[in-house]
Amino acid sequence: MALDITELGRTGIRVSRLCVGTLTMGPLQANIGVECGAELIRHAIDRGVFFFDTAELYGTYGHLRRAMQGIPRESVVIASRCYAYTYDGMRRSLERALAELGTDYIDIFGLHEQESRLTLRGHADAIQCLLDAKQEGLIRAAGVSTHTVEVVRAVSEMREIDVVHPIFNKRGIGIIDGNTAEMADAIQAASRRGAGVYSMKPLGGGHLFREAPEAIRWVLAHESVHSMAIGVKSCDELDADVAIASGLEVSDEVLRYLAGEKHLLIEEWCSKCGACVKSCRHGALKLGADRAEVDANKCVLCGYCVAYCRDFCIKVV
Repeated sequence: MALDITELGRTGIRVSRLCVGTLTMGPLQANIGVECGAELIRHAIDRGVFFFDTAELYGTYGHLRRAMQGIPRESVVIASRCYAYTYDGMRRSLERALAELGTDYIDIFGLHEQESRLTLRGHADAIQCLLDAKQEGLIRAAGVSTHTVEVVRAVSEMREIDVVHPIFNKRGIGIIDGNTAEMADAIQAASRRGAGVYSMKPLGGGHLFREAPEAIRWVLAHESVHSMAIGVKSCDELDADVAIASGLEVSDEVLRYLAGEKHLLIEEWCSKCGACVKSCRHGALKLGADRAEVDANKCVLCGYCVAYCRDFCIKVV
């Protein structure tokens, strides 16, 4: 199997067209231990995937640090981000990432879950920190992740932002303020400006598992999408994704394995504190009679709500 390699916009950063998202390995989802997670990351490298996506929220810096031991740092590309909005806060998050990853630089570092042009303006000091960090050689590119068309369009006009990480799948699942066509247009505009684009959630947080080959190839068919991040939690799952991305056929047995549906589990001991409801950017949670309830049609299984549950009663299973 041979995965394509491409440049991430005009950043000078070359990446595999498949990027492994580490959210699924961390405590918000499968909670794979550091050693097992590192083995999975090394397996990805052996299969030609050398681009990895993480975030301060995910709790997977240790997985990547362990996986990188004994291999040249320049042989992998790492993207991370945080919620910091002040200069000092961004600097602390960056220094934490550098320390916990055990590296002198991070390829792409930036802002997590930006919602609008207004929130981007509110993060001006954090963006300035990223620009200074790039001058110091601590990062190679400044990035932004988002579930909105508006932010991708804003990035097409912002030379401060080198890389955008938008949600993008064939049904538009998880796009907060638009549809698939509008997001595709925004991505194309950002790419024309020279921004690197690597998309997220090609399977719509699990909704498209039953049509994984078509969904993955649909995203990769867009030339403006330079790479596509997909979460994995096993070597078998990774091998299937690599095969699909490489244009190879996969067996019906493997497809049935990939089609195993995930869902958000809310345990019966939920205290109805409402923290998860307030945290959900997709409006997928509400307080029911006995516990918080999820609208499966709106949930993209990001697992971010797990971090806000003080009683540990929410899981992606």
